[in-house]
Amino acid sequence: MKISFIGGGNMASAIISGLKQKGFDTGNISVVELDASKREALTQEFGVQTTEHLPSVVNADVVVLAVKPQQLRDIAIFLASFLKQQLVISIAAGISCAALQRWLNGYNAIVRVMPNTPAQIQAGVSGLYAAAGVSLEQREQADQLLAAAGSTLWVDDESKIDLVTAISGSGPAYVFYFIEALEQAGLELGLSAEQARTLSLQTFLGASQLASQVETPAATLRAQVTSKGGTTERALLSLEQDGIKPAIIRAARAAAERARELGEQLGKD
Repeated sequence: MKISFIGGGNMASAIISGLKQKGFDTGNISVVELDASKREALTQEFGVQTTEHLPSVVNADVVVLAVKPQQLRDIAIFLASFLKQQLVISIAAGISCAALQRWLNGYNAIVRVMPNTPAQIQAGVSGLYAAAGVSLEQREQADQLLAAAGSTLWVDDESKIDLVTAISGSGPAYVFYFIEALEQAGLELGLSAEQARTLSLQTFLGASQLASQVETPAATLRAQVTSKGGTTERALLSLEQDGIKPAIIRAARAAAERARELGEQLGKD
C-alpha cells in the first residue's frame, strides 16, 4: 500500500510514526508539504519521501487529506483531476463527504475521520465513516492506517462524526481541564507544584487504565471508591451540588452543535 499525505502537520506525523512503529515500510509513504523545514524533518525522522507538488499523489493507493479545513476546498478542487482509484481519507474537521465529493467532481471513494491528539503517542481513538464509493478493501486500508495511531471506531451515519468530535475529538481538552483543576487544588491545599502534578496525572492514568481493563461500569467503579460518610463522598456531594455532571453533558452538546455549524459553514461553497 502506497500512502500520500497532503499536509505534514502533527496528525500526519502521528500516523506516520505509528505506521513506522508497526513495521510499515515508510519508503511507501510520501508527504506533500509546502514548508521546506517540515519536509526535511519528516524525511530525517521517518524516512518518508517529501515533495511540494500535489500531482505526486497519482501513484498512491491512499491519499490522506491532513490540512486545515479552511485549505481543503482549494486543494480538493486541484486534486480532482488526479484521482482515479485512490482512497481519499479526510481528517479535516467539519468537512462533510458531500462537500468533498462536490469539490472532487463527484469522486466518492472517501472515508471521513475524526482522530484525537493522543494519536501523537499512538494512544488515540479515531471515529471513521465510509462514503458509498468505498470498497471493502479500501475500508480495511483506512482501518489499518488509523489503527497505527490508536483504536478505531466506525459509525454508519455521517452525522455521528459530529458526536465523535464532541466526545473524543474535543475530549482530551476536557481531561486536561480537569487535570488543571486538580493540580490547582493540590497547590492551594499545600502541595508543591511537582507533587500536585504527579498525583493528578498518575490518578488519571491509573483510573483510566482500570476502567479500560475491567468490564465494570464507571458508575460502579466510582461507587467502589466512595465510602459512606468518607472523604470521597463529601467531594462528590460538592460536585453534585455544583452541577458538574450536567455541565459536562451541556459542554459536549455544545461541541457537537459547533461541529455541525462548522461543517455547514466550511462546506457551503
